[in-house]
Parts: sequence; structure tokens; C-alpha cells
Amino acid sequence: MRVFVVLLALALAPSASLAAGPAMAPGNVIDAAVGDWNKDGKPDLALLAVTSADDMAIGVYLYLREDNGLLKLALAAPDKVWGSAHGGIAGQEPGLKALPNGSIAITEQNSAIGRDRWEQTRTLAYRNGQFVVAGYTFSSYDTVQELPPLNCDLNLLSGKGTLNGKPVAFAARTIALQDWKDEVGSNPGLVICRKK
Repeated sequence: MRVFVVLLALALAPSASLAAGPAMAPGNVIDAAVGDWNKDGKPDLALLAVTSADDMAIGVYLYLREDNGLLKLALAAPDKVWGSAHGGIAGQEPGLKALPNGSIAITEQNSAIGRDRWEQTRTLAYRNGQFVVAGYTFSSYDTVQELPPLNCDLNLLSGKGTLNGKPVAFAARTIALQDWKDEVGSNPGLVICRKK
């Protein structure tokens, strides 16, 4: 726990890299994860934080540890995650998790409002010096059960996955996190994973 607190304090300290991006106040951080993103044996940091007037638009901030032991901002992607922040609606909170293989899972959800309840997770991997969306999962269900549930799990790097338990294939692509858009048709797999 002490290591996590030190890492979080370092990440929130003012730096030239962060000063160039949107302002991030310590109270705006809503989730954090520690892992080895670039597989160099040193702990790195990922943060979700509110950085704009729209508290449903959350930024992703990814840090890599340098040889001198300090964290350096590797990617700032403001307004990249949808969700409810401090004092918002329960059931719409985003989440961040470090995976054992060094990837990062970012989860968004709506389990609170309307009949269309859903959850999506983008799995980030550090490849060739950038953070890319390596995996995408999406599930949804209709609370009045007029529409069938939908479950898909896709590996965007291989172009393979499952849709409601059945194998699917699509054009594989490498998409940097900053280039990802949630609109259907913007990314491979989203047409497969969303109801038409």
C-alpha cells in the first residue's frame, strides 16, 4: 500500500510533461492501477481522472518508470472514457485494472439507467512504443427482455473473437488508444459487438 501511495503522489506532482496537457487536480483522480506496462521489470502507473467541465468524460493517463526511478507521462488521453465520477450516478462508474500479463483493462458501464444495460472493456497493451487497444469486450441486455442479450470478446490484434459464444473473424488492426472512437463503424469489431 505504501508503494502505491508513493507512486500516486509522484504521478500527481507537477511536471513539464503534465503541464503541457490538461490540468489534473489530485481530487479529480477516480481510479489507479500499478503494473509493468512495458515489461522492463519496473512498476508503471495508470490513472483515470476528470479533466474537463464534463464530469462524464474521463481522461486516461499512462506513466512509465524511467531508469532514474521516476515516473514519466507516456500518454495523456483526455475525455477518452465515459462514466460517472465523484458524486455521480451509481452504476456508471468506470474502472481501471492492471492485468497479470502487463496489460491494462479499462471498463465502462451502464447498469443504472434505462432498459439497455451494458458493459465494455478495452484492454490496452504496450506495443512498439505506444499503447494500443489489443482487446475489446462488450455485453448488453434489455431489462424488459424484448431484445436478446449480446456478449462478445474480440482480440483486435489477431482479428478473432467470439460473439454470443460463436467464433467470429474480422479485419485485424492496430489502433492506438488516442485514435480509438466508440462509434460503430469507426473500429473493427464494434459493428460485430453492437446491436444494429
